Amino acid sequence: MALTKKQKEVYDFIVAYGEHHGHPPTQNEIKNHFDLKSLGSVQKYLQYLNKEGLLESQWNHRRGIEVKTTPTIIKESESDQIPLLGLVAAGNPIEAIENPTNLISVPKHFLKGAFRYFALTVKGDSMIESGIIEGDVIVCRSTKEARNGQIVVAVINGEATVKTLSLQNKKRIELLPSNKNYSPIIIDDETQDFKIVGTLVGLLRSY
Repeated sequence: MALTKKQKEVYDFIVAYGEHHGHPPTQNEIKNHFDLKSLGSVQKYLQYLNKEGLLESQWNHRRGIEVKTTPTIIKESESDQIPLLGLVAAGNPIEAIENPTNLISVPKHFLKGAFRYFALTVKGDSMIESGIIEGDVIVCRSTKEARNGQIVVAVINGEATVKTLSLQNKKRIELLPSNKNYSPIIIDDETQDFKIVGTLVGLLRSY
């Protein structure tokens, strides 16, 4: 399981608070500790941690947060943090929103060599037959080049998409979906702005 830097900070605070005080913090105490604007922000963190099986919350109790005894977070010593940049379409391309202050922990075995890496959250279902579904976080090596048949992140007219690269010839490239309900994206002389920005090296999934 993978958490963003902020999600892990909230989780670590809840665990440390419970160990020190003998009971969990209230939502107001979490809000004040992290200087959050509203209890709604706290509840979003709690809902995510609850969904991941790290917490169990009883919303009708003032201190109704219970830490599960066997969390399965990726250990810090076995992970490293890379930028989580935004969304990438597995369907029709959508805008990739860069936010380099948002980090996510990924297993170190994904990160080989002295390369730059980044992560993107998948939206859409055009790559489901390659095992990539909506909500997955894909881990990518930053590169401008790729081999025929590799799964790539490409930017077309400022919008990012994840597809399989098919090199037809020097003047024509196809970006192939892995879903029979979608058609290939054709890159040719009429395409104004196209570039490869990364190749897929792994993915993270929350159930």
